[in-house]
Order: sequence, then structure tokens, then C-alpha cells
Amino acid sequence: MAIYLDSALISAAQTARELGWVSGITTNPTLLAQSELSPNETLQKLAALIPGEVCYQITATDLSGMLVEGRAAHDLLGEQTVLKIPATTSGFQAVARLAPDIPCAVTAIFSPAQALVAQAAGARYVIPYVNRSTRLLGDGPALVQQMAEVLARTPTKILAASIKTPAEAVAAWNAGAQILSLPLQVLLALGEHELTHQTAAEFSSRGRGIQH
Repeated sequence: MAIYLDSALISAAQTARELGWVSGITTNPTLLAQSELSPNETLQKLAALIPGEVCYQITATDLSGMLVEGRAAHDLLGEQTVLKIPATTSGFQAVARLAPDIPCAVTAIFSPAQALVAQAAGARYVIPYVNRSTRLLGDGPALVQQMAEVLARTPTKILAASIKTPAEAVAAWNAGAQILSLPLQVLLALGEHELTHQTAAEFSSRGRGIQH
């Protein structure tokens, strides 16, 4: 299992780094637009803060443009690069050409059939939008489960995104996702529970520990 930050804010990446258990970061064009820095500067700073994969979503819509942009992203980010490419006809073509050299994730997947094509094209990851699928299709975790069944005998992994609550994160994991990409507020909420704080306070007030 792995947990990634879903953000392009430098401050959020710094907080995630300090947590110590966030191993990658996903971005998209909307998130990059929220940064005060240019996309190039933002991505470089994120890569310096996050030790693992940095997922960059291609904005070009035609095959030739996707190939050029994908290679430019790899030149910028090096071995940390994962290219997020939308699940379109051109996108699948781009994955088939780029995946032998650069890890690719097919994003905006809304059907198990799209996951099947992504795997055939050589994608390392497929990215379902859990919350959006629930809103638009009725059951986001069910889509993740269907994708997990399709990909069960393949090396392609499910990187679940569009997750708005800790409960939704757990549901996506239980449905078969191997990586969860979460906004900072959900990351922070994962480890919190009121009863934990109450219990810890009781131990601190009534117990004894080593002196330091």
C-alpha cells in the first residue's frame, strides 16, 4: 500500500513530507494553476520535497503533442516522473509509445473496459476518480472493485483519486486500490480520532514514563 498527496501546493508538499509516510504526489492542470509559481518551477520543487513518484498530467490532446509534452516532463523530473494521460483514443496511443521509456498512468477512467485497454497499452497505473464516479455513476468503490477484477492477473495497479473523506479512502482500498492519492485535509484526517486523543490524555495524566 502507498499513500500519495494530491496537490501542487509547495506548502502542502512540505507538510506531507513532515508526516513521514507520504511516498508520492499527484498533480493535474487545475492543481498546478493554483500554484503561485510556474508549472516547471512548481514541479521541480515538489520533486525535491517528495521522495517518490511525481505524477504530471499531460494537457495536450493530440498524439504528437502528448509525446512531446510527455518527454519534456521526463526531462524536467527525471526518474521520479509518472505521466498521467487521459483515457482517450489519443491518450492510449500515447501510453503505448511512451510507457516503454517513461512510467504512465491512465487517468479519468470511468469503466473497467478502459482499465483493460490501459493495461494493454502498458500503463503502470490506472486512475479512477472515486468520489466523482459515485456522484456521476452511483458507486465509485464498486468501479474500483470491477477494475481490480479486470487487472488481477496483470502488473498494472490502481491509483485511486478524487477521494474526499477517510471513509471513502478506506472503501477504495478495500475495493482493491493499491495506492490512494489524497488532498492534504484528508491525509491529515486519516490518523485522527477524538477517542484516541481522549485515551492518550488519560494515560498522560494518570500514568508514568521515563524521565528525560
